[in-house]
Amino acid sequence: MPLLGWLLLLAGAAAAEPLRVTAVLDGDTLELEDGRQVRLAGIEAAKPPRSANPADGRVWPLAEAATRALSDLALNRRILLHGPAPVDRHGRLLAQLVREDGLWLQSALLVRGTARVHTRPDARAYAAELLAGETTARDAGRGLWRSRVYAVRDAADADELARDRDSFQLVEGVVLAVSKGGGETWLDFGADWRSDVTVHIGRAAMREVTRAGIDPLSYEGRRVRVRGWITLRNGPMIEITHPEQIERLEREPASAQRSAKPDDEDPWDEDEAEDDPE
Repeated sequence: MPLLGWLLLLAGAAAAEPLRVTAVLDGDTLELEDGRQVRLAGIEAAKPPRSANPADGRVWPLAEAATRALSDLALNRRILLHGPAPVDRHGRLLAQLVREDGLWLQSALLVRGTARVHTRPDARAYAAELLAGETTARDAGRGLWRSRVYAVRDAADADELARDRDSFQLVEGVVLAVSKGGGETWLDFGADWRSDVTVHIGRAAMREVTRAGIDPLSYEGRRVRVRGWITLRNGPMIEITHPEQIERLEREPASAQRSAKPDDEDPWDEDEAEDDPE
């Protein structure tokens, strides 16, 4: 049982009493006995793309594996909701979930490799612990980390990132230049800002980044990992909304060498990430 499970229990919960899970809707969403739906905060499970048509009978192995994993851990079990549990735009509660026996569901799913860390401005708690669970699965090549779809992208390859437009990705690379102006910051991974991969930190996010003790200028010449939605503004761009989206890597991570090769035969390689922001 993760230590944080006990810490969450000791710190209190949004629900006064444990509630039974009556249904698992997908790899990171469940329904409680009181009828409320809960989205597991801070993670994004493998899912079919939004454009997928259930009627066509196509199987999405990673999405099914993620749903099975959450079902195995939570269905018909009693859980505690930790934290303020805000409601998202779909009417679901966003919360950290701890099973009655102390198992922290988010951590368990990340370690199994059925989800990635996807923090948000309103779901940032325990990011360091969540990232540690993700790293364990990624370095072991477990679950979704076996698939090319979920492989960490190379920030030096702007063409590949352009093809990933409107999807959530993890991107790693060496920051070649950092520029500031008007309270905003840009991190460039190539020599030409008009076409290379760029990370943008707006004014509101810069206040949060500064409050977290981060100086973006210190990233110049350093290898970093960034996670977020890919848009196209000149070249591919990731918008930073909170500091947990960016990590400074002190050394070349083992995970960078674990991307599936083009000739790997893996039945999960055709799985696709969800293509619509939550």
